[in-house]
Amino acid sequence: MCQSCLSWYARCIAPYLVHAGCSANAFAHMRRRMIPRAEGIVVEVGFGSGLNLPYYDDVKVKRLVGIDPDGTMRGLAAPKIRSSRLHVECLRAVGESLPLADNSADTVVVTYAFCTISDPDTALSEIRRILRPTGRLIFIEHGQAEGRLCRRWQDRLNRLWGRLAGGCHLNRDPIQLIQGAGFRLLDEQHARFPLAFWQLGSHHAGVATPAKS
Repeated sequence: MCQSCLSWYARCIAPYLVHAGCSANAFAHMRRRMIPRAEGIVVEVGFGSGLNLPYYDDVKVKRLVGIDPDGTMRGLAAPKIRSSRLHVECLRAVGESLPLADNSADTVVVTYAFCTISDPDTALSEIRRILRPTGRLIFIEHGQAEGRLCRRWQDRLNRLWGRLAGGCHLNRDPIQLIQGAGFRLLDEQHARFPLAFWQLGSHHAGVATPAKS
């Protein structure tokens, strides 16, 4: 496929496919379980089309700052933001360079975004920077499968999948990334995806806090 066609697909088609796929019940179930745990000043890295908005507790969240570089995704989120009871601000930025002050967030939420962020290590370093020392990272991710056969297929499909699904990587290990960036897991949950999403591997969710130096 020519470069201009790929660029058109990434702008005009992929965001809608990603939005539709991530709206499935398999994802909503984990959002329902994890997102209400956010509190205080919340920064959501990879805000996307705003699929987490219905699950925030508006009594516990003082302010929500959404971070996303994709204009199409932010356009899809706009109606949800207008109808939300939360104080929401959406910023155009990437996870590797968060336009926020040090120690300014009580909670950072990342859902199904470490797979698409170009440099997740740098993004996690930025998340540590903006989190208060007692702050928490709430994450929901898919990643490297446990079975060897599925892992091999993830590796084979990874490049094509990335082109079709907005740069998503099938074979990253989110738990290893988070711990390697200096976070301590407070809670970790695993679940299986239904057969239709077998290629996404393992379903991970949890809460982590910056480890003390």
